Amino acid sequence: QVRLMESGGGSVQAGGSLRLSCAGSGIIVSWNAMDWYRQRPGKQRDLVAYIMPDGRTWYTASVRGRFTISRDNAANTVYLQMNSTNAEDTAVYYCHVFDTTDYWGQGTQVTVSA
Repeated sequence: QVRLMESGGGSVQAGGSLRLSCAGSGIIVSWNAMDWYRQRPGKQRDLVAYIMPDGRTWYTASVRGRFTISRDNAANTVYLQMNSTNAEDTAVYYCHVFDTTDYWGQGTQVTVSA
């Protein structure tokens, strides 16, 4: 059974940093494209970043240069380092993987205050 468990959310002042973690079980994260999505209040869920098995990464324009996606193969965990945060980053952040079907974590709330 595939499970994704996010952690690391919380409240931060604008300009601050947070690191989100996504621990996988029942799946090897380094063998799959792993994604971070976010859902802002009243908005749809949007793709923020992904990391491919070969290490290639992609970021949506609004976070490029501020966020970094990475993984620790030994820990079977994917991270999202969030730097220079702003109010627009306030959202519930979800870890996602597609492996014959979509798997989502439970989400972790990030709140950025001015």
